[in-house]
Amino acid sequence: MKTDLTTEQRQELQAAWSSEIEAARSARDERDLKGEWSHLERAHILSQPMAGPHVRTHAAMFGAAFRQRHFHEVLGQAFRIVVAGPGSFTGRYPVGNTGGADVSAFRPMEVPADLRKYFDTTKVRAS
Repeated sequence: MKTDLTTEQRQELQAAWSSEIEAARSARDERDLKGEWSHLERAHILSQPMAGPHVRTHAAMFGAAFRQRHFHEVLGQAFRIVVAGPGSFTGRYPVGNTGGADVSAFRPMEVPADLRKYFDTTKVRAS
């Protein structure tokens, strides 16, 4: 996977990612654990082309898993924190992957319909 995002595309992706991260924080504050995780998964999909946000999303997933004492997920997120940055930087990541330990870290998944607009298929392509 390789990304060649324009500045405008990166800004749009960053804004959408920030919105999902904020929604996850709001859900956490409301003690809506499923809502928090759902927004973190969406943030993960959006973050994959950007190394910094990708790592930060996995750190947030790690924190959510730790608070819930879901230790399989904690271990899965620890691994993903290590590989997320290099994966984004080199463009080697599975588009659409939701980022949780319940799925392979290497398995591409369908991007939700409302997020597809952020992934221009001429700019995000399989390598």
